[in-house]
Amino acid sequence: MYQKSAAPARKKGGRWRALVEHPRFAWISTPVLVIIFIALWDLYAVVTDMSRFVLPRPKEVAVAFGEQITTPFVWTGHIWTTFYEIVFGLLLACVLGIPLGFVIGKWELLERMTRPFLVASQVVPMIALIPLFLLWFGFGSFSKIVIAALSAFFPFLINTAFGVRSIPKPLKELMMSLKASQWERFRKLELPYTLAYTMAGAQLAIVTATIGVIVGQYLGGNEGLGRYLVMLQNDLQIARVFGAIIMIALLGFLLYSAVVAVNRVLVPWHDSVRNSRR
Repeated sequence: MYQKSAAPARKKGGRWRALVEHPRFAWISTPVLVIIFIALWDLYAVVTDMSRFVLPRPKEVAVAFGEQITTPFVWTGHIWTTFYEIVFGLLLACVLGIPLGFVIGKWELLERMTRPFLVASQVVPMIALIPLFLLWFGFGSFSKIVIAALSAFFPFLINTAFGVRSIPKPLKELMMSLKASQWERFRKLELPYTLAYTMAGAQLAIVTATIGVIVGQYLGGNEGLGRYLVMLQNDLQIARVFGAIIMIALLGFLLYSAVVAVNRVLVPWHDSVRNSRR
């Protein structure tokens, strides 16, 4: 009798699991959740009769966003500025963080020596350092690039060092038994094995770099989405403020998606990439 009642439960659970794991489930569920969120937002604004200077309705935000996204200066003056500051900051962090991560991963003594400085650079809130960077490097793009690089540096460094230390000992012994040179060990073992960890750090780094640039522009700057947000807020254009927030979210999502795409190209053999493709 127990077995008869348990069989339908297992069958029902299997159907639900098959539905959730279906490749098209995310393409359907995500738009549905967005529609539900917008409906609840509009309902709350109507029921509470909240002022549009505090919480505009979704229709007003959509109209404002459409006007903003079709304005040429928003693209050339704000979106483009934010984009290249993030990208250049990420590249600078990549150039500095990955080689240092390899060195620290191979020499533990160096990691112990530099650990206090590395930890101190991360535990201090970035928002406390941004005024200093603006004072030292000015209110132009260079200060935002430095902020983005510092924000993205630690994920590259830590993940790369962890990847180097995670190389299985049998693989190292195999390369030594084959009498491989230092360059061959780096090219055929250390770099491919560590690359998956480095790209995982890149996915975190692009997020932190975006946050650093936006906050830097918010606190001081002439162009960029962060500065654009301040201008709209000062003019009490709240619907356009929501539109600017949507633009920041979309830009961050596109940059993150680009890093994920690069990850799939560089490490197609890794289990994380294979599972996502399935």
